Amino acid sequence: MLDWMVWTLPTAVFFICIGLMLAGMTVWELRRPTTLRKGFLPIATTRGDRLFIGLLIAAYINLGFLGLSEKLAEWLGLEQEPSVWISFVVSMLVLALILRKG
Repeated sequence: MLDWMVWTLPTAVFFICIGLMLAGMTVWELRRPTTLRKGFLPIATTRGDRLFIGLLIAAYINLGFLGLSEKLAEWLGLEQEPSVWISFVVSMLVLALILRKG
């Protein structure tokens, strides 16, 4: 069914995390409705806004890492390209920061 796409473990984990975050945020919103607040982002946001902005930034971090990983290996003198788990961890940390302080 999904033979047209190469599903690697990091890709599957990334999308599973997104699904779990969406489900968790839905339950959280139903139990405790959100209010606008101002963090370090230049606009007042709700939890859902911060999640959306954080997911976009996480996607850009992962895409940027994939695009630059060959160059990173060359610049750092590595035998092979760095693991995509690095970008996954970085993107989840940035997402957590945006959700918490954004």
